[in-house]
Amino acid sequence: MIEESKLPKGWEVKKLGEVCLTTSGGTPNRGNKEFYEGAIPWVKSGELDRGLILETEERISEEAIKNSSAKIFPKGTLLIALYGATIGKLAFLGIDAASNQAVCGIFKSEKINSNYLFNFLFYKKPTLVKQSIGGAQPNISQGILKNLEIPIPSIDEQQKIVTKIEELFSQLENGKQQLLTAQKQLKTYRQSLLKSAFEGKLTNQNLKAGELPNGWKTLKVLELGEISTGSTPSKSNPAFYSNKFPFYKPTDLEAGYNVRKSSDNLSDLGIKEARFLPANSILVTCIGATIGKTGIIRREGASNQQINTIIPSKNLDPNFIYYQAIAPKFQKTIKDNYSQTTLPILNKSKFQNLEMNICSLPEQQKIVAILESKLTICDKIEETIKTSLQQSETLRQSILKKAFEGRLV
Repeated sequence: MIEESKLPKGWEVKKLGEVCLTTSGGTPNRGNKEFYEGAIPWVKSGELDRGLILETEERISEEAIKNSSAKIFPKGTLLIALYGATIGKLAFLGIDAASNQAVCGIFKSEKINSNYLFNFLFYKKPTLVKQSIGGAQPNISQGILKNLEIPIPSIDEQQKIVTKIEELFSQLENGKQQLLTAQKQLKTYRQSLLKSAFEGKLTNQNLKAGELPNGWKTLKVLELGEISTGSTPSKSNPAFYSNKFPFYKPTDLEAGYNVRKSSDNLSDLGIKEARFLPANSILVTCIGATIGKTGIIRREGASNQQINTIIPSKNLDPNFIYYQAIAPKFQKTIKDNYSQTTLPILNKSKFQNLEMNICSLPEQQKIVAILESKLTICDKIEETIKTSLQQSETLRQSILKKAFEGRLV
């Protein structure tokens, strides 16, 4: 509840329903095709991420309007998504349009600046979502919206606040775009570094294009050590599962260079049922949407059947194999060789015939040391960028908080 006494002089607190007319839309009968062959733009909640709506995916007819709860909102109406995955999203209509029942239209009012209201609802989105009714999906009711308290200064001051918010948000957005650009450049640098490493260019200068250094050779994966595909012990036998050995799945490989944890774990009995994997095995996802996702495990365990594993020979540095597995060339060969059925799949036979470039063990270790040094710096920069992006969003909310407490202008 907003305390009017804490607001600047001249401000008052009103409920949204006291200053604006609101109403939701409707969906004409899908069984009548003619309802969807008209000229009236019809907005769905998933389209409210465009800021300003100038066109819609579907259109309905005048008859559809007459025979449903859909109604035409005038240009300039502020729309808010009432439920589902898009709950709380906002957009303005740049055209006259109707909407479905998952969207509420808030009509223009002389009592409140529409952009001021837009920013206030953006600020209050977390609160609205918390207040939403539970069930299959969260739902902001018309009652919740109409009873939402809004601090309201004069129209002139509302405009000043909107102008200041837009100025500060513009500066924030510029900073955010610079951070996102740096993030992309960092990703490109990582890929370039890995590419150079396994072409021999990190440790050998003046190589001709496509030429490997002396002493390097190209081997099939099956020549690198033992290759295995995981398996899943029966879930119907709880004796197979405890907390002793990690049971790695594709989602557990997110840690990449330092995979130690898994969502499921096996018992002594379970690890005998599965295929045991020693520490420093390289796990490559070979089925599904995340095909190619790779990790090197630092704890012995087992994996499920979505993963093919390289257990490197003693004359190979496991970290060298891991880094080559995530390098652009090897990742591309995975994509080029998988079979496309319902899900992309790279079976063990195809996987073990993929190729890697191999050098002497001392040179492998030298390359790994260079990569670790440079990639550690990349990781620190990446972390700084992520922190700055999070701070940017926190600052956005801080600006809005000040604005609606009367402390921004």
